[in-house]
Amino acid sequence: EAVVSTLSTEAVVSTQSTGMPEHLGQADLVEEVHIGGGNKVVTITGCQSAARTCSILVQGSNKLITEEADRSIHDALCVIRCLVKNKNMIAGGGAPETELSIKLSQYAATLSGVESHCIKAFAESLEIVPFTLAENAGLSPINIVTELRNRHTLGEVFAGINVKKSCITNITEENVLQPLLVSISAITLASETVRAILKIDDIVNTR
Repeated sequence: EAVVSTLSTEAVVSTQSTGMPEHLGQADLVEEVHIGGGNKVVTITGCQSAARTCSILVQGSNKLITEEADRSIHDALCVIRCLVKNKNMIAGGGAPETELSIKLSQYAATLSGVESHCIKAFAESLEIVPFTLAENAGLSPINIVTELRNRHTLGEVFAGINVKKSCITNITEENVLQPLLVSISAITLASETVRAILKIDDIVNTR
């Protein structure tokens, strides 16, 4: 599929194809290249089509390193894809989740009954994002999240976790941003998962 996309041609399903022009592509050079360790790759250069594609070759000393590099590249490409779909950016560092948590908690206080408890629980669950971020950065999650919550309560909507300085700062001044679609997708998928679990009447233990 990658080759077909690069050459702007059509895949030949049968070996009995008559070789029509739409089934063929053009390139200046197709060669097999040795990349070390007995491995070989086929490179296609000088493509005549206007397609803009590329291949990323990942090498490492062991499988663990290459798999980790593959995951990092995949995450980066997913962020780019999100920006293509929705170009809006928001502050990072746990700032949007904290601000949303506070607003939902304030809204829950105006309600009563089951709805109030559900919205309050949803608001508290959003704090897992800054909590995890602080924990992964080697900081004290409880102290950081408490300070972050207080700063947002005072109106500092862009206050976020500054991993480099190990403190709470205006995260937009540090150019720590993230695509809006990432946060929307995460919250939407998490909510749908919880709803699916709550709809289950029985729990069956399986191996």
